[in-house]
Amino acid sequence: QQQQGEGDGQEQHYDEHWTSALVEWDKAVGQTDNNNREEGLVIGVGGSGSGIKKKYIGEENKRPGFIVLGMHRSGTSMLSGLLVEGFGYETGGPLIMPAFDNEKGFYERIDVVLQNDEFFSAQHMGWSFNVINYDSEKALRDKLQGRIKFDEGKRALQFLNNHHKTLPYLQKDPRMCIALPTWLKLLDDEPAVVFTYRHPLEVAMSLKKREASITLEHGLRLWIVYNMRAIQNSVGLCRVFSTNEAVLKDPSREVQRVKNQLTDECNVIPPPSALISQKVVDSFIDPNLQHNNKARKKEEKVSGILKDFGDGCVAKEFDSDFKKGSSNYEAEKQIFLMAMQIFCDFENGKAYKEEYDW
Repeated sequence: QQQQGEGDGQEQHYDEHWTSALVEWDKAVGQTDNNNREEGLVIGVGGSGSGIKKKYIGEENKRPGFIVLGMHRSGTSMLSGLLVEGFGYETGGPLIMPAFDNEKGFYERIDVVLQNDEFFSAQHMGWSFNVINYDSEKALRDKLQGRIKFDEGKRALQFLNNHHKTLPYLQKDPRMCIALPTWLKLLDDEPAVVFTYRHPLEVAMSLKKREASITLEHGLRLWIVYNMRAIQNSVGLCRVFSTNEAVLKDPSREVQRVKNQLTDECNVIPPPSALISQKVVDSFIDPNLQHNNKARKKEEKVSGILKDFGDGCVAKEFDSDFKKGSSNYEAEKQIFLMAMQIFCDFENGKAYKEEYDW
């Protein structure tokens, strides 16, 4: 059975519930668009990539919103939920509903996810395979030449490029780490970016547990590619950096810092609420994530060191399905060490520099 949200499934998106939600969204968007045309207001809904930047009503020189970038299973849903429910950032909808692997919700628009899947499919790739080969310019050519469907993308742009909005948007889909350059050409206004990451072993183990076809090595490779592309593709944008560890350690403080930096440094339209309540924080911090985090650290205390990367960041021995010394184990270990090098360079800030050697 295919998964929803941060997985690769589309099957459940097209059941009766989702079909009805999309129909209602079409009606709502269509009615809003018609009303605005009647009033003679100009709203950017085409996503032409013309480079013409329009101003949001009453918010001169403000960025209209931001995109959350992060690998699957890295806490992007928890962070997005805290920002949306805590401050009032707007996602629009319909959204992918909560599922067994994410009971608090994904905060992902169905149309964006499906359009990214369409971009990927045309290039013989999916969220979990061949993503390193994504060609953003080819995706744009496929759209312009009608080789792919763009109905979902058009629906998403009616929200993201709606210049009659006064609330800042939050857009989140892990596939955006890969597809961001394509969307930047379709947006009328430059967004800010919030980037977050999680320990590679936690991510790989979570994927392995959820997806029968994904091995630990596969999960680690995906972690490397998604995080690499997220940083490479967002160069030049105003970025706010966070970590899953920081959110779990002190959620109120970390999420408040992210919001303040978005407003004060990235000049994103201020959200309705200036402060996040403890009630919202308590409702979104996932005890399972805390458990996984604590379990890994507990295990590392008695594990041997594979490599010390300096600055207190080390790669510890890990549980593997393969016998130590076997070729499969050695291949898995090498990928883990590659991922840990990047993780440690995120921790010390080196990986955020443009000259970083990926």
